[in-house]
Amino acid sequence: VQLQASGGGLVQAGGSLRLSCAASASKKISRVDDMGWYRQAPGEERELVAVISSGGNTNYADSVKGRFTITRDNAKNMVYLQMNSLKPEDSANYYCNAKILYIDYEDRFVAVNAWGQGTLVTVSS
Repeated sequence: VQLQASGGGLVQAGGSLRLSCAASASKKISRVDDMGWYRQAPGEERELVAVISSGGNTNYADSVKGRFTITRDNAKNMVYLQMNSLKPEDSANYYCNAKILYIDYEDRFVAVNAWGQGTLVTVSS
């Protein structure tokens, strides 16, 4: 199982970025449950930014409410994070996360808590 994140970059304060993350498996994904975005700044612990259930229920960190929007495309096993009104304190490595049930090469169902490789967001003041 792989999560491939993209969309990070350098942006001025007040600007916007859209992060994308695609889930894939070597054989077949049976189901993707919660998908989310976390971030980690240098010297800080990783923190939850936003999470979305398979049914579309969302939850956000207080620091990003009203500025960030998480969405997903269940048909494509993708999750997105639209980030508006960015602040310097939003600068961090952003990681996507997904709880995935997939079928392995022995036709067994395997549940994993998968992480993407991280995409760097830098917001200049």
